[in-house]
Amino acid sequence: MNVENTFGTDQQTKYMANYLDALSSVERLHRLLLDVITDEFERLGHLELNAVQALLLFNIGDNEVTAGELKSRGYYQGSNVSYNLKKLVDMGYMHHQRCEIDRRSVRVKLTQKGREIRQAVARLFARHAEGLITQEILDGSSIDHISATLKRVERYWTDQIRYIY
Repeated sequence: MNVENTFGTDQQTKYMANYLDALSSVERLHRLLLDVITDEFERLGHLELNAVQALLLFNIGDNEVTAGELKSRGYYQGSNVSYNLKKLVDMGYMHHQRCEIDRRSVRVKLTQKGREIRQAVARLFARHAEGLITQEILDGSSIDHISATLKRVERYWTDQIRYIY
């Protein structure tokens, strides 16, 4: 079934406009998130880290992972994961160690310095969550609905990559 068979022409046009607007919003929100993190780290004086690296540290948390697992677990979305991991190790934010079983693979985990950055990002996100609630921008049911909807879109796109082409 295609969009033309599902909707009339006016509905199809409106749906497509809303879909493209939603895609644009997701892209803008991701860029804004990186800008917000950058702003916070400039304020805190952490100038050696970029927002992508700080978000990577936040997402890894207490886990010990390989570079390949970073993408498969959704911790990292960029194409230059090896570069950022190397920089984070060189700056002392992460430990790295060869896997005992597969010597080609390297496992990484946060150092104390990396955990401090993770906590700074966690505090930033906690302030934002509190602000969204106190300013009545999003309540619990709204954030639940947004999260569930975005997960459904993510599953749909993942299926498109895995099973359609």
